[in-house]
Amino acid sequence: MNDPVTIAATRSQEALLSTNKVIRNTYMLLSMTLLFSAVTAGISMALNLPHPGLLLTLGGFFGLLFLTSKFKDSAKGLAFVFALTGFMGYTLGPILNAYLALPNGSQIVMSAMGLTGAIFLGLSGYALTSRKDFSYMGSFLMVGIIVAFVAGLGAFFFEMPGLSLAVSTMFVLLMSGLILYETSNIINGGETNYIMATVTLFVSIFNLFTSLLHLLGFLNGED
Repeated sequence: MNDPVTIAATRSQEALLSTNKVIRNTYMLLSMTLLFSAVTAGISMALNLPHPGLLLTLGGFFGLLFLTSKFKDSAKGLAFVFALTGFMGYTLGPILNAYLALPNGSQIVMSAMGLTGAIFLGLSGYALTSRKDFSYMGSFLMVGIIVAFVAGLGAFFFEMPGLSLAVSTMFVLLMSGLILYETSNIINGGETNYIMATVTLFVSIFNLFTSLLHLLGFLNGED
């Protein structure tokens, strides 16, 4: 008869190996999608492509996100991850061109990139090393993101710059929290699908960067 302690230890080791595999695959895929998104953004900038507009951007994002989620357990899921992140990179190109055309545009863009990288690495590193459980943040983040999204639509359609800045500030805080939450989720076995983990982290980084870009542009008197 197997020793219960031995069985428990074996299961614990298997769970740890599974978690480590998810972490490794997530960060590998995340690196690839960030690079791919940067390439599509660069092409979009070089060709000076126009921004697709809010409705097409939202339609493309949510449509590709739905397809990624639907096929997350198959090879098609990987294809849709790159389609989603590539599309987001394309929408970023015109935004970057607009900022780079400003007098201090290069400094604003580089500062936003540096802050985004520092925040992501700092929060991910903290979650990975501390192994704290941030699952309690899930409901708060979901409600906060919905509120910020609706407020962002209101700021866009009613042309309210003050509300737009408030939304960007909210997104910086919410995306920072989402990075902690998702990294913790992976570590503690709450997220076992590396495709969905990658999408969540990518969207967090993307929104964090664009929100910082908006805020830094305002602080530099360029927005």
